[in-house]
Amino acid sequence: MFVAPGILGSITDLVADRHWRGGELDREIAVRHNALRGRGVGPGQKVVIAHGNSPSFFADLFAVWAAGGCAVCTDAGLTPGELENIVSFVSARVVLSGPEQNNTGGLRVPVYCGDDLSAQDEARPPLQPRSQLDDPALILFTSGTTGTPKGVVHSFRSLAARVALNQAHIGRDTLRNSLCVLPTHFGHGLIGNCLTPLLAGRHLLLMPGIGIRGAAELGQVMTDHDITFMSSVPAFWKLVLKVGAPPGERTLQQVHIGSAPLSFDLWRSVAEWCGIDRVFNMYGITETANWLAGASVTEDGAGDGLLGDMWGGVAAIVTEDGSVSRSGEGEIAVQSPALMTGYYERPDLTEGVLRDGWFLTGDIGRIDGAGRLWMTGRQKNEINRAGMKVHPEEIDLLLERHDQVLEACAFGVPDDISGEVVGVAIRLSDGADVDTKALRTWCRERLRRESVPEKWFLVPDIPKTDRGKVNRQNVMAYCLNQDR
Repeated sequence: MFVAPGILGSITDLVADRHWRGGELDREIAVRHNALRGRGVGPGQKVVIAHGNSPSFFADLFAVWAAGGCAVCTDAGLTPGELENIVSFVSARVVLSGPEQNNTGGLRVPVYCGDDLSAQDEARPPLQPRSQLDDPALILFTSGTTGTPKGVVHSFRSLAARVALNQAHIGRDTLRNSLCVLPTHFGHGLIGNCLTPLLAGRHLLLMPGIGIRGAAELGQVMTDHDITFMSSVPAFWKLVLKVGAPPGERTLQQVHIGSAPLSFDLWRSVAEWCGIDRVFNMYGITETANWLAGASVTEDGAGDGLLGDMWGGVAAIVTEDGSVSRSGEGEIAVQSPALMTGYYERPDLTEGVLRDGWFLTGDIGRIDGAGRLWMTGRQKNEINRAGMKVHPEEIDLLLERHDQVLEACAFGVPDDISGEVVGVAIRLSDGADVDTKALRTWCRERLRRESVPEKWFLVPDIPKTDRGKVNRQNVMAYCLNQDR
């Protein structure tokens, strides 16, 4: 992960109209690296990067790594209290902020803006890094910004392995002009969509915080900038398909969709909009530095939940008796060269998921006769309805096949008799004339009895995290509050 000058590609921020070619990016990294070394940052030191989605973010990130430090990437939208919690938890040496960032006041460690450092410090060739491949390189938080944080630690080795595997499966030519619409403080956006093309010497284009206007203009952006590769989440594509015209020219070579369950109908619709067959449903989690497996929409037998073949490593199934099998149905376990070293300062959590060389994902799925991986749900999302296990993801995917349902999110609602019953939030299409009674009847014809939702909530929108994911507990709280 030690990057020599001339290796990195170029970066364009389409929102700020800012472009750094490889040489300019190298200079910015050298300046910031020397400034950090002068402020005591060296191997093993934690540096919180409290901003993102810009060329400056990547200059800061590579500067931290050039100094041998460990980058702690956080959401720029954290409250001051949440940021202070993270900074204290990792014992950060310094915090790097963005211009005019307003959540860093009151921190008890030095705070610098990388852009200011580049103006004040003379650029000199970076010193030879002293870090080892298995030293910590990156910490990404998946939960706990207000309580005890849950930080995923990746080494330089695991990041290098994941990026190399991504490049091998996608191809350098396909990565030539890569568009990122995702936040850069989590694995999908940072490692998969950004580091993969940058470390291949290709051109990365940033279009952060895309809303309705950006979604409507996406096709034109693809044509204007000759976009060849991009990756995003299902919620993003639901918006694009609703408001955006397809690209005028077929510049795209490959598209990835991940981080949330993808219905086969949406999968096919994205392929039709993009005008290509190489649209992949991707499986990956932060603990494995993003993508683990992928399947094309044209693969034989493709349907809801198909994840395809592993992109390096091995998948297995943990059966009900606790044994590990290369086929069957149960919890998905994986071995990967891109596996995290553990959760930062949380051996209790680490020991629960790393067992005998396997990482227990918490996802429920199966491996078919062809060795392909399928996913049906997550253990933590399971609804226990009087002892019957219900996977809410299956309900989501089914309801989204209804021609008048744009989005669906199922969740467990506490119940005195059954323990939990199934609730569901529904966002209908514009002009829809269906009601919950009709939807319930439709579900009864297609679902086993215990999986049919009992509580229905028609909502104008389904809340999502900044990563485009759905937190089912948040959706449940939102729906119950709306129903009062």
